[in-house]
Amino acid sequence: MRCPHCLSMDDRVIDSRTLANGESIRRRRECLSCGFRFTSYERIEEKPLMVVKRDNRREPYDRAKLERGIQRALEKRPVSQMTIENILNEIEDEAAMVGKGVNEVPSSALGEMTLHMLYDLDKVAYIRFASVYRKFESMDEFIHEIESLETAREGD
Repeated sequence: MRCPHCLSMDDRVIDSRTLANGESIRRRRECLSCGFRFTSYERIEEKPLMVVKRDNRREPYDRAKLERGIQRALEKRPVSQMTIENILNEIEDEAAMVGKGVNEVPSSALGEMTLHMLYDLDKVAYIRFASVYRKFESMDEFIHEIESLETAREGD
């Protein structure tokens, strides 16, 4: 650590303390060249999860953006905010596992995870989300998706 007084690189740690629930460490240091005492802080630097869009652009994962999409799909449906929070947490956990190592997850994987969660929770919300996510352009696409839901339900 460089001394802010004389710019020497020689120092020793006098005292270390854990701060903020173990998320950072405060170190009291003394410069061995001039005797000046100063404080440094250490924190873990976490790389943000990046979302790789369909056109290969990358943007930071935005929980609020995903939450808005899910809330729009579940609008006027009998689903609590706590359930939505749980869905978001499960999707984030799964996305972190998919992006492990490279800290990147394709937007298509996030969309499919969301569809899977909504399918199990509420079929109307599933159709609403799928119509936007899969960019339905005709009534036939809606009908086909609903028929596949009916076929899956009859199979259960």
